[in-house]
Amino acid sequence: MNTQGYAEYGAGAKARCSATEIVNQHGELVRRIAHHLAARLPPSVDVDDLIQAGMIGLLEAARQYDAGQGASFETYASIRIRGSMIDEIRKGDWVPRSVHRRVREAAEATRRVEQREGRAATSAEVAAAMDVPMPEYLKLLEGAARGQVLSLDAQVEDGGDSRIPAGGSAPDQALELGEFHGELSRAIAQLPERERLVLSLYYEQEMNLREIGAVLGVSESRVCQVHGQAMVRLRGRLKDFTLTDVIED
Repeated sequence: MNTQGYAEYGAGAKARCSATEIVNQHGELVRRIAHHLAARLPPSVDVDDLIQAGMIGLLEAARQYDAGQGASFETYASIRIRGSMIDEIRKGDWVPRSVHRRVREAAEATRRVEQREGRAATSAEVAAAMDVPMPEYLKLLEGAARGQVLSLDAQVEDGGDSRIPAGGSAPDQALELGEFHGELSRAIAQLPERERLVLSLYYEQEMNLREIGAVLGVSESRVCQVHGQAMVRLRGRLKDFTLTDVIED
């Protein structure tokens, strides 16, 4: 289906392609996104459930796509597909409430240490500020990496709401999201070098934790800890933003 065809389909005119044809043309995109997300999540998350949710997002994208907004259909559909998958994961509530609470505490402790020291806090300093043993803190970081990956994805892509309104964002929402993007970029740029590298390999190069570990010459568990520390640090630095956090209750 060409761009004009999608635009007409979204406008409610007679569809040029059936749902079957849409799935045949873009089903591989859905499967690729599903497997990429599944690689970041606990084994309890069924990739087939993600694919099924993603197919629904694909069909919604075909109905609502507006070529006049400037984005290609593939870009728009990717966001809707990922949003549907994130919604499916939310329903499962796979992140324990204790992880929610402890990650918030770690982010606040990180924020306090960094404000006091005027530099990036070390894991040992944050563990001390939380009054927890280092092994327990490292385990917490792994939980943060597993739980907050979707938070960062969703906030970067659509401001914390995995579904994009067909009519576009309201002006105030668009302004807030633009400000968030700017602050997020600055916060990432100020991360320690290894944390920046892990995020780059993970989000930009779409490598999984095991692959990153092979590149860096460390264990998958250690990569998960570095990723988790980056997530906790970013959460602390972006505390002033009110955008919905995917893993919040």
